[in-house]
Amino acid sequence: MSDALSPEVQHADALSHCLAEARQAQAQSRLDEGLTLAQRAWDLAREQRLLAEQIEAGRLRAFFLYRRGDLHALLRAGEALLPLMQAQGPSIELGELLRWMTLAGFETGDFETAMRCANEGYAVAQELGDSRLVALALNALGATFERMGDPWQAERLMMEAAVLVREQPSLHERVVTLNNLCGVALGAFYLLRDSGHDAACADALERALRYAQEVRPHAEAYGDPFARVMTEGNLGEALLHSGHLDAAKALLEQTLDQARAHGFEAQAWRLRCSLAELQLQCDQAEHAYADLHLLMREAGERAPAATALRAHHALYRAARRLGLFEEALLQFERYQHIERRRATAQLMAQSRFFVTRLEAEQSRQRAEHQEARAATLEAHLELDPLTGLGNRRCMESRMPALLRAAEAADQVLTLALIDADHFKLINDQLGHTVGDRVLQQLAQMLRDNTRGSDLLLRYGGEEFLVLFPDTVPDRAFEVCERLRQCVESFPWDGIAPGLQVTLSIGLASSPPYATDLLISRADSAMYRAKHLGRNRVALA
Repeated sequence: MSDALSPEVQHADALSHCLAEARQAQAQSRLDEGLTLAQRAWDLAREQRLLAEQIEAGRLRAFFLYRRGDLHALLRAGEALLPLMQAQGPSIELGELLRWMTLAGFETGDFETAMRCANEGYAVAQELGDSRLVALALNALGATFERMGDPWQAERLMMEAAVLVREQPSLHERVVTLNNLCGVALGAFYLLRDSGHDAACADALERALRYAQEVRPHAEAYGDPFARVMTEGNLGEALLHSGHLDAAKALLEQTLDQARAHGFEAQAWRLRCSLAELQLQCDQAEHAYADLHLLMREAGERAPAATALRAHHALYRAARRLGLFEEALLQFERYQHIERRRATAQLMAQSRFFVTRLEAEQSRQRAEHQEARAATLEAHLELDPLTGLGNRRCMESRMPALLRAAEAADQVLTLALIDADHFKLINDQLGHTVGDRVLQQLAQMLRDNTRGSDLLLRYGGEEFLVLFPDTVPDRAFEVCERLRQCVESFPWDGIAPGLQVTLSIGLASSPPYATDLLISRADSAMYRAKHLGRNRVALA
């Protein structure tokens, strides 16, 4: 007999390998390599229709795109992943994806997407009932307002977030909140600069510097390189505009090296823009002009809107100082174009999302009614009409979450694949009516011999599948052996004279926590039970 693996098993092994390597790349901040691996895993999981693995690959892909600052690609990847995660219900991971998409939306000027994801993220956090997640959602919503030109509303929301996590904030929430408050204060500074509101402008800059200095030790303790680069970039920017040029230059150059080393491309563009603004303050307009032109050529349409806005304004000032008045006018027009586009997008997003309370209440009531109907329909669609057990749709809906929970808790779960021996002969000799009654009786015996927490499915034809959460193989073997004996001793002749039914059962346990691999191993064990004479239980 050949030992060659089937194409399905080879693909499953390739998928597991890609996911493991992508996780390692995530831990080591190897963004380009990790993105390639995550994309490969996404394609493999989608080909094999493995939902849990596809979701994990999609989350890894979104992470790498977020850290790289490839925001348009992040939005596309997020829109592909979002429906899969939404179908699994509220989760911390769903909230995280929505925050990433919120950031990508407002940084690219897609405020409708940003507002949609920010509001959904807030709803998810509230449904989960975790104040820290609500705080993170408020931060994302506030950052959206800041990019839409309302830093005051943004700061109010972020202060609400700070109150929520004031008692026992983790480093993550503290770093996010303080960095966002710093970013909002900087946004207010840019908005007020040259507007005649000098006192308010100075106050915004003073707050930005205070927040940047406050978050710095927390970012160091947190240890995440992305958070450190963002924190140091904020501090360098605040120092620059506060007139501390030497300190700003040293910090910005050092942080730019870190951003490049880790592949944080969008952060590197922002830091280069800050360094060019520093050159302008040091009367190095020619260097600033050349560096900014190079920056905009390299970034192109991928540059976040806030960075592009700053770069064009700085180019305008540099060109004017160099006497390049036509170029200065061109850069000012580009700056004004981005501002007009932002203002238009802001109005469109507001008209789309800021509905009256009455409209919101009516919408909520309609949604609740539709959700109730959809839940009833979904539950019906996930049941096998003959046996009342779950069907394959139910398996695809529930098994990924059970596998993820077991893996997260480092628990063993065991899967049983159960086949009624010689069932085709029963149908052929005694008729399909008798066969149906046998399946119904087997389904009832499965219920009688398992726990409410076990997942019971009619896998297909005369096959059943049982998933035993938090169950070691020996315990699952005892349950299945008891079930086998009950079936063997049941008075089947009460259904049809001469009828006898026995079961062949194959068991497989985690790890791995992969649907296809567990079923494949249980299937092999079941066929070994049949090969050994049927009417027995076999372990993989």
